Amino acid sequence: MVLLLLGQWDRPCCLPAALGPSPSCSTSPLLPFVLPSPLAPSLPFSPTQSLLSLLLQAMAARMFLLVLLQTLIQYPQMVGDGLDEVTRLRMELREKLLDREMTRLLQELEQSSLEHSVRAWGALLWAALQQGDFWALVGVPGLLLWLWFIRSRRNRQPDNNGQEEGAGDGDGGGNEGEENRDAIVWEVNNDGANEGENHDVVNEVEEEDDVIAHNLRRRLDEHIEHLLQGRAMTNLVMDSFMMFFGHLLSDSSYPVPQRAIGVGSAFEGWSPREEDVVYSVLVPLTPPRGHTFHLEMDTSGHIPGRNFFIRVEPVCTCPREQQDDNVLCSLHHPEDEQRRNEEPNFLNTLCTGSYLDVEKTARWFYQLVRAAWPALPQSHSWQIVLLPSRRCCKFKLTRGRESLTVEVLFGVQVGNSDIYVSSQPTESLFTPSTMWPETYAVAEMKFFRLIAWQAPPKSWHLKCLHVLARALLGIDFSTYTLKTIVMHLLNTIPLSGWRMRHFRRRLEDTMEYLHSSLEEKRLDHFVVGNRTFPQEILLPPDVKTAEPPNLFHRLAQDPVAHTQAMDECRELGHRLSRMLHDGH
Repeated sequence: MVLLLLGQWDRPCCLPAALGPSPSCSTSPLLPFVLPSPLAPSLPFSPTQSLLSLLLQAMAARMFLLVLLQTLIQYPQMVGDGLDEVTRLRMELREKLLDREMTRLLQELEQSSLEHSVRAWGALLWAALQQGDFWALVGVPGLLLWLWFIRSRRNRQPDNNGQEEGAGDGDGGGNEGEENRDAIVWEVNNDGANEGENHDVVNEVEEEDDVIAHNLRRRLDEHIEHLLQGRAMTNLVMDSFMMFFGHLLSDSSYPVPQRAIGVGSAFEGWSPREEDVVYSVLVPLTPPRGHTFHLEMDTSGHIPGRNFFIRVEPVCTCPREQQDDNVLCSLHHPEDEQRRNEEPNFLNTLCTGSYLDVEKTARWFYQLVRAAWPALPQSHSWQIVLLPSRRCCKFKLTRGRESLTVEVLFGVQVGNSDIYVSSQPTESLFTPSTMWPETYAVAEMKFFRLIAWQAPPKSWHLKCLHVLARALLGIDFSTYTLKTIVMHLLNTIPLSGWRMRHFRRRLEDTMEYLHSSLEEKRLDHFVVGNRTFPQEILLPPDVKTAEPPNLFHRLAQDPVAHTQAMDECRELGHRLSRMLHDGH
């Protein structure tokens, strides 16, 4: 149609009879309704000739430009493979922007063309009817029908595009349609549009293009996927162990291990290391039949924190002898009668005096793992290597190039709460084997689970924590320090403020919180003494009302350590800037 308009309709010899004669033209094969030359002298000059000629020439020029523009958009020039991700994204955004602009121009052009040409086409049709030309009567309505079809098709395209881009929009944030629209707006701003428009949109695209540079985001997503796979395998192996131990120890005089609880960074959804991740689990211990556990707090103050001793107390089981003659009451049966029982004595095996011993318990658990492994279904495809440890049980599973390191901690629950005393070591260089520090790992894991349930989809709070932890390599700050700061911020900043567009700002908030805490030489524990701690997580009354421990108590006593910590805080800030700039 474009070639027809450009190549033929601008020639007077090929115009319809209503527009006038041409003595020098012959019959055109393209238009069969050319006026025969003998009739030319008998037709007067029609006033619509110049109007239709100008109209058709204008339409031909516009159609040519539109086809050229559409060709450039739909068939862009090929580029080299050396373009980076940022350049590729900019080209895609530019293509979408041009496609949207072309659609808008087509609508305006077709609307304007129809409005301005309807009268001309009406005049043309009236002239053709007056002249009685059959082909003009048929061809002109055909052209009108074609224009109506094109206009209808164009009107449907913007609605479809809007549905595709807006699919899934809502409170979730971070969906692809919203990000693409924001990115297009940012491109317009970069090309010289109003700079004051929608700073959140500009920040979100800057995060994607300049701050995290896309490969950082891809690495974070891959790392999270790796954590999910490792957690699933760890849970499967530990469930197999616990099922075996339950059958083995249910009628014995030893503590019965309960189902393992995943704790620590890997089960919270982040990890300071992308390789060699350690999956920590806490195995609650219940006392054997005829015994009970009684917790005694250490009041000496030699070791910071809340530390306990687990005193094993015998319980009378005499009423049960009526049903089972083999049950021996440790309180009322003579000691020589208990010696006749072939089962070893729990107090002599796992306790030091009357207190449960961490190191003896760890050695006992190693023996259980070694004996149970051949009976587990995972032993057919995985190899196990027991790793040395004094206060826990560590082992590594390997299968080809896959590997999994598991750390098993032991604990005793405090009442019915989410607080335990565990076998984890204390901050002191030496921890007595009968001392069990209070651990808040289960409560903190449940806090992150609660945040994940309440936060919008694709929240970046765990990615913030992961980036912060990775930047600590070689710096004396512990990952628990930064984790504590992030938990404080999560408890105060609305969860809607942890999306991708707020990524840089949340990192800055964390560094500001760290710097101010170092200046004050005080960082309060997040769980102990926190009156704003979520009520969904159960805490003992004394933990709620206790004075929050100061995690920076050492800095308050050592000026040299405080000066070093301030220097490392500045170094940490520089590292974060480089990581975000380089996307690593």
